[in-house]
Amino acid sequence: MPVVTGLYTILLPVLVFAVLGSSRHLVVGADSATAAVMAAGLAGLATARSSDYVALAGTLALIAGVMLFVARVVRLGFLADFLSRTVLIGFLTGVGIQVACGQVGGMLGVDAASTFTVAGHEFSGTFAELASTFGAIDEVSWTTVGVSAGVLITIIGLGRIARRIPGALIAVVGAIAVSWAWDLSSHGVATVGLLPSGLPTFGFPDVAWSEVPALFTTAVSIFILILAQSAATSRSYAGKYDERFDENVDLVGLGAANVATALSGAFVVNGSPTKTQMVDDAGGKSQLAQLTTGAIVLIVLLFLTEPIQYTPKAVLAAIVFLIGLELVDIAGMRRVLSARRDEFVVAVVVAITVVCIGVTEGIVVAIVVSVIAHMRRSYRPATNVMVPMGGEVWASSPVTPDARSLPGLVVYRFAGSLYYANANLFLEELSAFAESTDPPRWICIDAAAIPDIDFSGGETIRQLNGELHAHGVTLTIAGAMGPVRRALERYGITELLDERAMFATMSDAVARYRDVVAAEGQTPSTPAG
Repeated sequence: MPVVTGLYTILLPVLVFAVLGSSRHLVVGADSATAAVMAAGLAGLATARSSDYVALAGTLALIAGVMLFVARVVRLGFLADFLSRTVLIGFLTGVGIQVACGQVGGMLGVDAASTFTVAGHEFSGTFAELASTFGAIDEVSWTTVGVSAGVLITIIGLGRIARRIPGALIAVVGAIAVSWAWDLSSHGVATVGLLPSGLPTFGFPDVAWSEVPALFTTAVSIFILILAQSAATSRSYAGKYDERFDENVDLVGLGAANVATALSGAFVVNGSPTKTQMVDDAGGKSQLAQLTTGAIVLIVLLFLTEPIQYTPKAVLAAIVFLIGLELVDIAGMRRVLSARRDEFVVAVVVAITVVCIGVTEGIVVAIVVSVIAHMRRSYRPATNVMVPMGGEVWASSPVTPDARSLPGLVVYRFAGSLYYANANLFLEELSAFAESTDPPRWICIDAAAIPDIDFSGGETIRQLNGELHAHGVTLTIAGAMGPVRRALERYGITELLDERAMFATMSDAVARYRDVVAAEGQTPSTPAG
């Protein structure tokens, strides 16, 4: 794309999202992941930087924007709920490593290939590009290295003095001045080049209807990437500041931002982790920062494009390199490792996927791993035998075949939804009581911690009742309220057990058991074991 379209992706999209979006922190703009997908999809369809290429890129943004509006209508924002904080730490860490490694070539003045060949085998990805960069080390521009080093020293040094000092801005302005004064481009330092001034041309992309179908596959890929990456970034920063956001509202903002960029001659935009981190690092805490950014870009387009041409590309690479490093959340990874080793493994897997394969694949893995982790926990929910500690106080005891709440009574608590995956565990643990050497007279399922029972769970309760009845054990259920109580009625469990076997609370069930035993001349006053 023409270089100036990079500014166009900031002009309207940030303003539109600031007004229509939900996240206080998400910055919308050009993003390397969506740009790469777009470039791959448009390869061979038009000549680079041509008006046809620009029109096709705008059409992709327009289609993606419409898809995001449709996603809002069908409320696909729920997908953000499948991204746990552990996964987000791994995701942004992987993005940070990928981004930082991708800037090394620019900082050294080396045009690195995206692939690397070893023993006749071609490899691609972040580390392949990094290896290609170091493989061309003899082509390094030392003047470019000096510029990069100067930028890094300026930003890091000023940051050590005070976080509020805009080190990156000072480095950019200083580099432009040095580049202009010493004509760095004549010394092998690549610069941005001349940019046209003024506002973009507004209007729908000039594309024939016959060209649109060829864009749909790429548009769908971009849509999925925007949906997932923006949600991941918004959720990460909302978690960082203990704030709330509505991904469905964000979908409207993202859709409108892409329509706006399409109508202003630019290309697809996305929620950018690097830009969001840059604004966060500069102290931005709301969309006011993005509104200010849009206003400044307008001033640049109208009056300051001539100085911009002297900007060394190495300056931009060095700034993005530091942003990438800041996205690497080592402290967060350490916290996860110290708290939950299994979740740390999940975070590492997501980070490695992003770095070695790609952002899109990393997001897919993040969602899949989050769902698997949830299913793993729900597959084996906490189960206990409740035992009285005196008065109305009850405590949890491990589930063993001989555990009893009172002599002849087992109060069994199942802390999770009863569904097809864990129904067998439920059946095995309760059947073991009846098959023990001294079977209880009653088994009471404390359903207060069961939020849902599916059809398989209902059939399992029916099967359990038959097995317990064969052993002379009475099955009762306590605490089943609302949807769970109605589900038991639909499955015929309430009718099967008789209303007298259904109790509002565990205490009611225990009191009824005591009355039954007392009527038979026994006193079940102490727990067994």
